[in-house]
Amino acid sequence: MRRQPAFDPPEYVDWKPDPELVAACRRRLAADPERAAVVAGLDRERLLDLYRGLLRCRLHDIALQRWVKQGVLSKAWLGTGEEAVTVGAVHALRRGGPDHDVCGPMIRNAGACFEMGMPLADVLRGALGAADGPARGRDLHIGSPSHGVVAPASMVGALSTVMNGYALAFRARGDDRVALTWIGDGATKHGEVHEALNFAAVRRLPVVFVLQNNQVALGTELARHHRSDGFAAWGRAYGARLLEADGNDVLDVHAAATLAVAACRRGQGPVFVAAETFRMGGHATHDQREARALLPPEAFAAWGRRDPVGLYEELLVTGDVELDPAGADGARPADRADGGNDPSAAATAAPAADREARNRAVLAALEEQVTREVERAAEAALPGREAPFTGDARQEEGEVYG
Repeated sequence: MRRQPAFDPPEYVDWKPDPELVAACRRRLAADPERAAVVAGLDRERLLDLYRGLLRCRLHDIALQRWVKQGVLSKAWLGTGEEAVTVGAVHALRRGGPDHDVCGPMIRNAGACFEMGMPLADVLRGALGAADGPARGRDLHIGSPSHGVVAPASMVGALSTVMNGYALAFRARGDDRVALTWIGDGATKHGEVHEALNFAAVRRLPVVFVLQNNQVALGTELARHHRSDGFAAWGRAYGARLLEADGNDVLDVHAAATLAVAACRRGQGPVFVAAETFRMGGHATHDQREARALLPPEAFAAWGRRDPVGLYEELLVTGDVELDPAGADGARPADRADGGNDPSAAATAAPAADREARNRAVLAALEEQVTREVERAAEAALPGREAPFTGDARQEEGEVYG
């Protein structure tokens, strides 16, 4: 992905892949047979769809930053560095169709809105508070029931109880649908969250709670508000299954979330997914300097090496999947009839270096497409700022946005 010094965190501007980090991602997935099976089942298009999602999230944030610098917005809440937690989880859900799942994003999971099918221009209109946006200009907490997106609440963690309500409704109707929401490390200290986790566990609800630990709550680092070592023990505390995931590895998050969703469909919910990640900026764009002073430079440097977009690019480029449908035979060696063990087949396979070059070209072309998509959405959203606001907040029949 092209780096933009005016908008990317400094650690991302000159980002270079770390072969050991990439290898560690592969080892972690291979060590868990269930997750390895999930990833092995992802075809070329689904792998690329995850990449499109990461790009959209990053470019969506850059569009917001550009508007802040231009004076269009006063500030913006960004998910830069945390994209894999959003994209990996939401892509595990059933999206589209009458029996779609539902998700309740936090403000840093705005990417869940367009990954669930909401028009990207509408998501940007919501950030602008445009009169023609989903919330009719009221604020940036937007959703779309028809797409399975429950609007976030200003009271962080409040959606945990709301998602329990959806899960109860699914069970009452005999649906196999699943609810999913994200809870930040800071929001885990709210009493409402504890009530929701306990209630879901007691009632065995089909809901997935993604505990998104980005190491800081507004301006309070994790060690000052959380005594235990991460959230790995929370499943045992509530009597629920918990899966840990590398929050900067979209494949690991996706595999864990896929297993969690499947368990909920089988009546084995709830499932917690504890995802470790890092906020590569301030609470919002207005306090970037304060955030940099709060946490040590070593933390930004270490997490900066683990850029979710860059890591996934390297996993795709150097993997054994041919991303160009016109290149080689377009299949994993293990998918061939000979299981990949025929020496003659190996001899005729494209050299790894050639495949890497083709894979990079495919990703570069996708980046151009997604960049144009985001630019068109931004252009479509901006005129809404000039539309007269009538104060009429009534919604379309059957649509409640919050």
